[in-house]
Amino acid sequence: MKRLAVLTLSCALAAPLAAQNVATVNGQAITQQQLDEFVSLLVKQGAQDSPELRNQVKEEMTIRLVAVQEAEKLGLNKKSEVAQELELARQGILVRALLNDYIEKNPLSDKALKDEYEQLKKAEAGKKEYKVSHILVEDEAEAKQLLADIKAKKISFADAAKQKSIDSGSGAQGGDLGWAPNTIYVAEFAQAVEKQKKGELSAAPVQSQFGWHIIQVNDVRDMSFPSFEEVKPQLEEMLRQKQLTEYQESLMKKAKIN
Repeated sequence: MKRLAVLTLSCALAAPLAAQNVATVNGQAITQQQLDEFVSLLVKQGAQDSPELRNQVKEEMTIRLVAVQEAEKLGLNKKSEVAQELELARQGILVRALLNDYIEKNPLSDKALKDEYEQLKKAEAGKKEYKVSHILVEDEAEAKQLLADIKAKKISFADAAKQKSIDSGSGAQGGDLGWAPNTIYVAEFAQAVEKQKKGELSAAPVQSQFGWHIIQVNDVRDMSFPSFEEVKPQLEEMLRQKQLTEYQESLMKKAKIN
């Protein structure tokens, strides 16, 4: 009777431990913790935790373990190129873990983000943006004739762009390139835009690497700067990359490299 009681107690104690394994593959356990961690990783990537997802994860883990066991049985893990890939993967995981740990321990403050925002805003102060239209053609003679026809009002700028421009994107819009700082354009185009006044048509076609442009500056205004909230995510990413670069540089300086 006493032996039976001991056996019953032993089974009762063992049951929770066995229950922590969701599967056993050729004697090797897949634990509940491993499954939970896999599911947690997928949830962080946007998946929804559900019984269906857990079943899929369990199946995936089982398939992987069967394949890994077979690979190890064949000794593939001992091949030099495989061992090198495994080591590189291990290093990559550790580097990512290190950087994530640093980010968690060194959060960016709102003050740092706002200071960076103000510096960028100050750097853009006084700059202009232009509402420009253009017509692009391959030949200088054609550009000159088209410009003369527009000035003589034989054809409107918009119609000329729709009919003649080889820049099909803006051509379909009557040549309209929308609002932008002139710095986004190639140098020759940017310089011409900056010299022209509001409402002015280019005095002569402008050559660039793309061909010959007839340029019309429709409007000019002071460059508008987005609000802090609009650019906060980009500021965070920019400062985070800067922060991580500085951290890695500090590690390199402290390291003894012969």
